[in-house]
Amino acid sequence: MTDPKIIVALDVSSTEAALAMAARLSPADCRLKVGKELFVSEGPGLVSALHDRGFGVFLDLKFHDIPNTVAQACSAAARLGVWMVNVHALGGRRMLEAAREAVDRSASRPKLIAVTVLTSLAAADLAEIGLHDSTPGDAAVRLAGLAQGAGLDGVVCSAQEAAAMRQRFGAGFQLVTPGIRPADASADDQARIMTPRAAIDAGSSYLVIGRPITQAADPGAALARIAAEIA
Repeated sequence: MTDPKIIVALDVSSTEAALAMAARLSPADCRLKVGKELFVSEGPGLVSALHDRGFGVFLDLKFHDIPNTVAQACSAAARLGVWMVNVHALGGRRMLEAAREAVDRSASRPKLIAVTVLTSLAAADLAEIGLHDSTPGDAAVRLAGLAQGAGLDGVVCSAQEAAAMRQRFGAGFQLVTPGIRPADASADDQARIMTPRAAIDAGSSYLVIGRPITQAADPGAALARIAAEIA
């Protein structure tokens, strides 16, 4: 079975738009990320429709709540058959362990990863919320250690932290990196970005890419160019 390294972010608000984009991509070349806007708008049926078209789905809802609530949400995600689901590492060890125990009990276990520090946050943003003693990289590594200790499969992190994460946490720890932009693309609202090839070289396991593919004149061709770059 192939293990495509690109996760295309379906940052749209309707099933019609999501399926239209999926029709222009190949499940052999990518997986698809369903985030908050799309899932709230369209619900589990959209995930099933993408599965029917052969795509693995990363359900990007970033669960962050009391341990039992997050565990139940992860169990529900597993029942949908998603390939990957995520939680916030800032929920703490008990929440992370409850989430991991929930997916471990599922009949079809998804990968479970934790969000560390959002790629839209810079050092000034962390200081504003009271984390004066941490750079984004330091905070991300500390939270990744918490996630690994709780038995999660990996983390979402900036590709700029991937090399340090890979060295510290080993080859089996999954690093899912948004903020990926080809050299000729706009940074948009991402503060900490990297090109696809550089991200893979730094140790990223999977690359989350949205607008450089979905807003291209030919999304399939854009996907193919990036896949060739990282091959």
